[in-house]
Amino acid sequence: MMKLEWITKTCKELLLEYQPAHSKGRKLHFAGVGDRDVYNTTAPFLNEGELYIAGRVEERSSEESEIIFFTCKNNVWTPRLDLPKFQLQDPFITRIDGEWIFGGVALYFDEEPLRSIIGWRTVLYRGKSLHELEHAASGPWNMKDIRLCELATGEVGVFSRPFGIEGTRAVIGFSILESFEELSETAIIQAPLFRDQFLKDEWGGANEIHLLKNGFLGVLGHISYTDEAGLLHYHAMSFVLNPLTREKSPVKIIATRSDFPEGPAKRSDLVDVIFSGGLVREANNRAVLYVGASDTEAHCIDIEDPFSEYE
Repeated sequence: MMKLEWITKTCKELLLEYQPAHSKGRKLHFAGVGDRDVYNTTAPFLNEGELYIAGRVEERSSEESEIIFFTCKNNVWTPRLDLPKFQLQDPFITRIDGEWIFGGVALYFDEEPLRSIIGWRTVLYRGKSLHELEHAASGPWNMKDIRLCELATGEVGVFSRPFGIEGTRAVIGFSILESFEELSETAIIQAPLFRDQFLKDEWGGANEIHLLKNGFLGVLGHISYTDEAGLLHYHAMSFVLNPLTREKSPVKIIATRSDFPEGPAKRSDLVDVIFSGGLVREANNRAVLYVGASDTEAHCIDIEDPFSEYE
């Protein structure tokens, strides 16, 4: 079931193996944010007995975002006004040693009037409650998709995604730390890399990590490429990792943009883009996948649980 090596496949080859879900996904509805878009959300998570979602909120014409925590009533998600907002993109959240570990991507801009993006960092916060989140660490310059998880051993798994290693676009790295306190830019940079998941002109990253019953890690992520016309193609993917041996299952695509209702795109090159936000595992080997679509909307879809066969 788990392999150390295999032949790396292109996105197009993986798409030929992909079996779409039986029914299309559905759009999530948000209120209380004016005419701004909400996308690239987390999966719903339980906090103090209530379901929350964290979402990226921004104007259609801008990349300057804030992350807002939402709660749901009558199928509409509205901001939880007593919780902090963060000037970040692409939220993620997990629990480690009884604390929330929350993060997103901070953009850095050139001075006025250009306000062009000059770089970014992944920024992490921690706290016993969402009201008490405090800055805890920052990742290396220009690295997105840093993800953490608590292992069955009590240690902390760290996923990285460096750019441009030996001519690659971006690859996934993984290392194990004794505790969250050991997390640093150096520890993230030094995470050993998986070099057999993507071709050099394609790329991917981890978006959410699930600790499975047997101690393996179910990795929800994305795999991406740019076509000859300069259009981006992002698909939801998954693989399973044995954190102790680094054996892992092959990457497989679990959802594409065409699995969801049609909708607007932020730019013309983002039409075929979904960005994995989170996965809620349910009974009977089913799961609900949450994605951002074309950098404007949030959707979810019922799919086969991609991790159940490895537990």
